[in-house]
Amino acid sequence: MDAPRGREDGARAPRVRLRPKMGGRFFAGAPWVYADELVMDRRTKALEPGVDAVLEDAARVPLGRVAVNPRSQIGARLLDVDPEAVIDAEWLHGRLRRALDLRERLYDAPFYRLVHAEADGLPGVVVDRFGDAVVVQPNAAWIERRRDDMREAMVALLQPTALIWSGGSRSRSLEGLEPVTATLHGGLDGPVPTPLNGAIYLADLTGGQKTGLFFDQRETQAAVAALAGGGRVLDVFCHVGGFALAALAAGAREALAVDSSASALALAEQGARRSGFEGRLETRRADAFDALKALGEEGRRFEVVVCDPPAFAPQRSALSNGLRAYRKTARLGAQVTAPGGVFCLCSCSHAVSQEALEAEAAAAFRALRRGARLIRAGGAGPDHPVHPNLAETRYLKSLIYVLD
Repeated sequence: MDAPRGREDGARAPRVRLRPKMGGRFFAGAPWVYADELVMDRRTKALEPGVDAVLEDAARVPLGRVAVNPRSQIGARLLDVDPEAVIDAEWLHGRLRRALDLRERLYDAPFYRLVHAEADGLPGVVVDRFGDAVVVQPNAAWIERRRDDMREAMVALLQPTALIWSGGSRSRSLEGLEPVTATLHGGLDGPVPTPLNGAIYLADLTGGQKTGLFFDQRETQAAVAALAGGGRVLDVFCHVGGFALAALAAGAREALAVDSSASALALAEQGARRSGFEGRLETRRADAFDALKALGEEGRRFEVVVCDPPAFAPQRSALSNGLRAYRKTARLGAQVTAPGGVFCLCSCSHAVSQEALEAEAAAAFRALRRGARLIRAGGAGPDHPVHPNLAETRYLKSLIYVLD
């Protein structure tokens, strides 16, 4: 059930306090306070997850308005530097308006990430826009409490034909929240056609991965596509055909798209038909590593190979295993890249730095005795802005090599 619409003013709002000599990262500009940095007295522990409160330093000086979750490792998320801020539909409308103004400067069509969480001043909230349809990922308890306010603000700002509330991420589970999918406004007839990089993608906004499409790879897909003219393309972990369809739009002769999801591959095939690429896209449902090994054994070689896996290291504790997985991916992908061909390796693990990813790729190339030239290192597009004091918002890395 949603929380009451009324909000307490600063004088009556709950208070949470930093422990002495704690909050160094917060004072350096990060919008998070970890639970072990807060005074966790009985009153603080009893606060409902997602309630907004005034954050104070150890001397009880107000520092800002925060969303508190005593059940999460992130105990407080900064909402507003003004301790008296009222977090309601009007406040949300202001943050969304600011985010929209930036995207309208960046893109001439309404297909983009509208809100990128902390970087857009809405911690734990992701919003993707697909024309007249909008998907919200409510990955923090505070926005779940304000579902009605968010609906009101989104409808007032965008007048969407469909507003989907889609929460099934790992981040949400870390907040102690259950998975949820709901239509808050309007409705959908099926997957939404989404034009990007000269192709038409089909985005399943209610049953697909995350919000249905990954806008973050738009620029890297364009860069790879520009190198694919007349060649054969292999897109591994392809989802709905992200790199494959962009390459076909840029003149690639043919593309093979590999994924373990039958529904994602069906959408890739529909996108190819909608884009006029029928007969040029082949799909293969398989485990990515199994498929790469099989293609190597078959003697298949491609002028362009892209490996864009899910996060192998979603948290720092998984870093060692994740790095080994990226090296294996690079080795298997390079094996099926033709001499002089392009190999693209991506990582969406924020715990994996670009330098670490480059080191794993270099080790894989050495093992194969393949020379390599790095020609582009990129990340997410500008609709995924980076918070200057929160490295977690710079999560995506993409490396494009030419292999000898």
